[in-house]
Amino acid sequence: MTQSMHRARRGGLAHRAGSWRVLAGVVAVACGAAGASAAESADADAGRALFTKDTTPACAVCHTLADAGATGTIGPNLDELKPDAARVAQAVRNGVGVMPAFETLSDDDVQRLARYVAGATGAAP
Repeated sequence: MTQSMHRARRGGLAHRAGSWRVLAGVVAVACGAAGASAAESADADAGRALFTKDTTPACAVCHTLADAGATGTIGPNLDELKPDAARVAQAVRNGVGVMPAFETLSDDDVQRLARYVAGATGAAP
């Protein structure tokens, strides 16, 4: 009987150790998701800053975009147009109609701005 009790205890410890490994895995995944979410939030903040003030002229001067508090009427209303990120990037790099090309923006900034606009309008990234 002592041997069976000893085995039961060992099985219990192994089970608890396995549970701790599962819990550690869940915590690691949750932390990774939180880190990705924080990075996405920082990226959106950088994109919003590019849209509202860090470009010359600022996109917000001409375009309406609710997320940015922008009510420009010279260019299209981006909330209605819902351009995807590729379309925004192309417009920013090359210009469209009276919109100038933003040649001084880095590729990273163009991508941040494009992802921000696409995300803010609910378009495909």
